[in-house]
Formats: sequence, structure tokens, C-alpha cells
Amino acid sequence: MRLFEIEPQGYSPHHTHDWEHEIYVLEGKGVIRIGDVEHEVEPGCFAFIPPREPHSIINTGDKPLKFLCLIPYK
Repeated sequence: MRLFEIEPQGYSPHHTHDWEHEIYVLEGKGVIRIGDVEHEVEPGCFAFIPPREPHSIINTGDKPLKFLCLIPYK
């Protein structure tokens, strides 16, 4: 489990991983793009990202976007 913070108007690049992961939003507002689909998120939202699925996270708010990222233990 990792805690991430993306500053306002910041984003993660569109990328993939060989493993699934789950996102839980703690603070802020943003968009999680999974493949070609965009999902608006706010505190309390969950997202499941399948293995090898292109994804990115964009902060669309005026405060930091904080979220937990959970990955499988191997």
C-alpha cells in the first residue's frame, strides 16, 4: 500500500503495470482514466485497475489529490 499526492492540475502519465491495483481516494477531486474511459473521483471513491490496462490519474481540483494505491503482495 502506498500513499500518493498529486498537486492541483498535476497528473500521472498514461502507463501500465503487469499487476492489478486498487485506488482509494482520500482527499481532493480528479479523474482516473482507465483505458479510454474517464471516471470522476472524490473522497470515498474506489477504482480497480486490471493488469496491463493503460491508466492515468489527473487532479482537476484546486487542492492536492491524495489517494491510497494497493497492489498485490507477491
